[in-house]
Amino acid sequence: MDCLPCCGSEQHHESFKRESCKHESLKSKKSAYHLRALSRYSKTFSLFVKDLAVKTGSSKHRNINNEIRKFGTAKIAAILFGYEELAEATKDFSDECLVGEGGFGRVYKGYIERIDQVVAVKQLDKNGHQGNREFFAEVLMLSLVEHTSLVKLIGYCIDGDQRLLVYEFMPGGCLETHLLDLAPGKQPLDWETRIKVATGAAQGLEYLHEMANHPIIYRDFKASNVLLDEEYNAKLSDFGLARLGPTGGKEHVSTRVMGTYGYCAPEYQLTGQLTTKSDVYSFGVVFLEMITGKRVLDLNRPAEEQNLIHWAEPFLKDKNQFTLLADPLLEGKFNKKGLKQALAIAAMCLQEEAEARPSMSEVVSALEFLAKPKTEESSALYTPSVKRTSLNLDREA
Repeated sequence: MDCLPCCGSEQHHESFKRESCKHESLKSKKSAYHLRALSRYSKTFSLFVKDLAVKTGSSKHRNINNEIRKFGTAKIAAILFGYEELAEATKDFSDECLVGEGGFGRVYKGYIERIDQVVAVKQLDKNGHQGNREFFAEVLMLSLVEHTSLVKLIGYCIDGDQRLLVYEFMPGGCLETHLLDLAPGKQPLDWETRIKVATGAAQGLEYLHEMANHPIIYRDFKASNVLLDEEYNAKLSDFGLARLGPTGGKEHVSTRVMGTYGYCAPEYQLTGQLTTKSDVYSFGVVFLEMITGKRVLDLNRPAEEQNLIHWAEPFLKDKNQFTLLADPLLEGKFNKKGLKQALAIAAMCLQEEAEARPSMSEVVSALEFLAKPKTEESSALYTPSVKRTSLNLDREA
């Protein structure tokens, strides 16, 4: 999408720059030793996962936590569960406990007496899209990171050909069910809640990109991977496709293209070159879905509306029609200037050129500003200082 919003006020522009400088200052404190260690980590991580994936039998059971600790500073100590224990927790994986299903397998709600906790148990489909390698990648990634916007891994199970992951239970389910698969009679998310969810999810990506010990590219950001608690706090889940970011002066990671069609950045789809800006593009797609209430790709819509990004572009460029992009289920209950700013953020993330996209710290700063309570009369546009092109949303609605 070759379009960006007009600039907001100088006051908000300076405020944005001050916030960005904080993140730059933190990053500049990384020592040369840390960078050398990071480079070694990046080179060996994929080999480490591959080695774990081909090990068999009890060696996996005995050594996985110890190996994680040797490899990096573990934030959590994942618990090893037996298959029978998880079967008992989920009433033998009954449909009564089923809370989700996808290409990876099924997710069940369960209660584990040993830890006195309600949990979510993901049982990987033996013939599904997530294989041994992705299973161990997820265990490793979630053992090495910890943040309020990332789902917490409690443990795992390896029993014969069974692969199961145990997470904290998120009672709100996934964003997709509140946004794109809304059940009859279910209330849609209001505007403020959508911004809250977007901010939380963006903070999760920001942590992975800029605050984790080793930069991580999530690679599969979509509504079904954003989980919600009872207060609509968002957490990222499903780290099977996550990869370490580029290190040692490299600008990208070369890898085979994986993820969900429609959410992948164009340069990644074409070249297999993965950067943190690939996640920024995916975030822009989901944020546009949150604003419009429409899936990025939907063959059930009229031909000209099937691709959300292509359909939205002319409305984004027209100051008199941008309100038509708002989800009809909002029934007009949103701040018009807030909508304009939200569309501006989405448009920046959806730039065709990766270098023109903001960082996730910039996105978080903009969303946090947007989330502040304001009236229609007093709200002002706030636009990060990134490359601007043709989108010209007038500052007056």
